[in-house]
This record gives sequence, structure tokens and C-alpha cells, in this order.
Amino acid sequence: MEKVITKPIILLEFLKLQFPQTTNNKLRKMLSEGRVKINGSVVFQAKLPLSVNDKFQLLGRNNKKPQTEKPLKELRKSSIEIIYEDDDILVVEKPAKLLSVATDKLEIKTLHGKCVDYLQQQDNKSWCYIVHRLDKETSGIMLLSKNKQSKEYLQEQFAQRQVYRIYHAMVEGQPLEKSGTVEHYLMEDKHLNIRLVNSKHKDAKLAITHWEVVQQNEEASLIRVMIETGRRHQIRMAMKELGCPIIGDKLHEAESNPFGRICLHATSLEFLHPTTDEPVRFESQPPFAKI
Repeated sequence: MEKVITKPIILLEFLKLQFPQTTNNKLRKMLSEGRVKINGSVVFQAKLPLSVNDKFQLLGRNNKKPQTEKPLKELRKSSIEIIYEDDDILVVEKPAKLLSVATDKLEIKTLHGKCVDYLQQQDNKSWCYIVHRLDKETSGIMLLSKNKQSKEYLQEQFAQRQVYRIYHAMVEGQPLEKSGTVEHYLMEDKHLNIRLVNSKHKDAKLAITHWEVVQQNEEASLIRVMIETGRRHQIRMAMKELGCPIIGDKLHEAESNPFGRICLHATSLEFLHPTTDEPVRFESQPPFAKI
């Protein structure tokens, strides 16, 4: 699809006119996926001003360019799977059973370490910073920043609950309802054990977990989870409270483990880019997506 701009207009408003039945989120996703070209160049800014005679082009889903400035051949050499990279952020897919970052035990093999190694292959002065963490047993999308300014802005978004986070979990059995919200208070002791506590406990931290059933059969259910808070083991504790522990999660009373792992995957992450301040969204498919 290609069109010539006939009057000055903001890009997002132009997209709304071209696709009146499409939601703002989907229009922004076109941008974050790199499907929109203006005058032959891919653009990501929703508020980009367009001028008369500018040329708009929408790339098809199968023709969109990779969201990275690095050549694909170079990425395949890396020991990490890179979803997106630019001068400020690095979005990667964390495998299960890999720590996000080293603990007090100073583990050598961590996702953060692998990302630093990758960046320093290009420039030995490069570095990246942890913005948030995924539990060791959880796989999926993880965001890192390449400079302290971006790190601080992104972490502020997490702290203010402005980041949209979706997970998928395969759980044992069937919840009594099709959707709901679990709100409880968690505390982490000095041995890193997580337990439910009263809201008045001095170390209590609120955990808010929204969930809905996507698929199910007599033995298991695929649950879509949206979290407002990012507490350690939050989703695992919430599913246990529903009476449907995550498959493979023996710690929280799961009895089955056909995948040889805890079936929890971070599938979607949306936040404001630290440079453009525009929403960007990244998605990943869980390896256990179908029952």
C-alpha cells in the first residue's frame, strides 16, 4: 500500500484515516514492527509530522524489516536470541533455567552476562543494564538498557506500573472461573523463600495478577496473565491460590512436569521508548502455546 500525503498531518492521525476500523494499539504496533515507511525510510514515531507530497508506504507482515540494526548473520552467532536492538535498548528472549543476573553467589552464566559479552564483541567498551528481571525458571521477553539514562527512565515506568506485561502459563486442572484477579501480599525471607502474609506485615508487598483462560481440557488450562506488580514468584503463587499450580512448578504443589520445566513464559512487553517516548511493543510465542 502506497499513498501521497495531500495535507500536513500527524502520522498517527493519518493512519487512523486510512484504517478507521483499526484500534490505536494495532496502529502503534504497525509502527513498532517497522512496517511503516515515509519517503522510503522506516519510521517508528506516532507523532511524526507529515508534509504535502510525503510518500507513505505500509509493508506487509511478511515483508517487514527485522527490528534491529545488526545484520541477521551476525545475530545468529550470538548465544542469545535478540528480538530488537537500537542505541538505547536491547530486547532479548530469555531461556528457562537461566538466571537474569548474578546473585550473591556470583554465578558466571546469566542472561546479563551473555548480553554484555554480545555487545562487547562489537565494542569492548559497551555495557548493558538490567531494567527488570524474570525468575530463573521463567522464559520469554526481557528488556535491558545500554545506558544509565535509559535504565532510569525505564525502571521508573516499571515502578509506576506503566509497563504492560503479559505472560502465558500452562496450569494443572481448570480454574472455577474463566477470568479474575488475584490480589495478595507476599514477603521474601532471607533465604529467598516467598510466602503469603497479612497486609500489615512490615515486609509485605502487594501483588496484583489479572488472568483469563485461553484454552483448556480436562487435565490442563492455558492461562493469559497480566501483572500490575512484578513480585518474585507472583504468578506462580497466584496460580497456586486458584488451585491450579503451573505445570512443572513442584515448589508450588504441581504434580506433573511433561515439559521438563515450569510452563511460564513472558509473551508481551509494552513500554515507552526512552528516546522517542513512543509506545513500543514486543511479543514472543510460548513453547507450550497449545494444549
